Amino acid sequence: MVFLQHPREAKVAIGTARIAHLGLARSELHEGVEFAHHPRVAELVARPGTALLFPGPGAVSPDALERPPETLLVIDGTWPQARKMMALNPALRALPRIGFMPRKPGNYRIRREPAAHCVATVEAVVEVLAAFERDPARFGPLLLAFDAMVDRQLAAKAARVEPPRRRLKACDPWWTSAAMPDLETLWPHLVAVAGEANAHGRTSGVAGPPELVQLAATRLATGEVFHAFLAPRRPLADSVACHLDVPLEALYGGRPAGEVLADWRRFIAPDDILIGWGVHGWRLLAQEGWQPELPPLDLRLIAAHRLKRRPGAPDSAVKAIGGASDGVPPAPGRAGRVLHAIGAFTRALVEEKRAAGRG
Repeated sequence: MVFLQHPREAKVAIGTARIAHLGLARSELHEGVEFAHHPRVAELVARPGTALLFPGPGAVSPDALERPPETLLVIDGTWPQARKMMALNPALRALPRIGFMPRKPGNYRIRREPAAHCVATVEAVVEVLAAFERDPARFGPLLLAFDAMVDRQLAAKAARVEPPRRRLKACDPWWTSAAMPDLETLWPHLVAVAGEANAHGRTSGVAGPPELVQLAATRLATGEVFHAFLAPRRPLADSVACHLDVPLEALYGGRPAGEVLADWRRFIAPDDILIGWGVHGWRLLAQEGWQPELPPLDLRLIAAHRLKRRPGAPDSAVKAIGGASDGVPPAPGRAGRVLHAIGAFTRALVEEKRAAGRG
């Protein structure tokens, strides 16, 4: 009996090929995925009396054989791993194949099998050897060891009081995702935008959606700034000045909306791409009758992908990735701080990708 074990399966503590290998004298265990250049496996494959335990077309039941093979190769791994090993080893596919339908369902209750007829490696080995030897009881101790391992794992799981542990697998860099824009290429066209609104509560008695009262933007590549207060067209909400962190006089002294929008159209170029923390800014612009030529970017979604969690406020996201947060905001109030953080976070992402390219 010779086990060909996928390297990943070798790291699984509850794998069963090791039970079978330790329990069978003169058995062998070799790790790998592609065995064309493995001298021992190549030697065994070349022998006339070698067969492969693997289901599929042409597989013969062990009960139908007049005599068992001299050497039986057993692929050990998950079913996707096993199929990959078969695909990469034409010599294994050319061997006589042995397959069977188990007499009873498997007892591998601590791992999920793809179908009811799928069993653990040690169960498959016991089934085949019992058919070869015409003596099912002879290999019962292997199943006793297997059943004891399963029962012990289930008992440990039942006695566990703390939350289950999760193995976090390494993630690919954020920029490799097809959903992520190429910020480095787009950098010359990115315009960070922050819009603030005069918003009334539902019980205020003032009808209508929130209206744009402050518009701030900065062209990230050049630092060029646009900023304007828009004269409110409805009564200001009681807390709007405090919420936006700007003087109440600045809001009352805002310019007419049409005039500000005319200046905004002159500031924005056709190939500019707005980037904001959320979609609030360009939704307010849309209510004023302006739509961007190109689809805007929501940096908050990009940040969530980069941080693998909810990013929170933009300045917190900058700190989370070690971005530079010094400097003076390009506009007053909360809008200016948001713009500053958008620029710092985007710049940090671009530098992160560049550094990975240099490495």
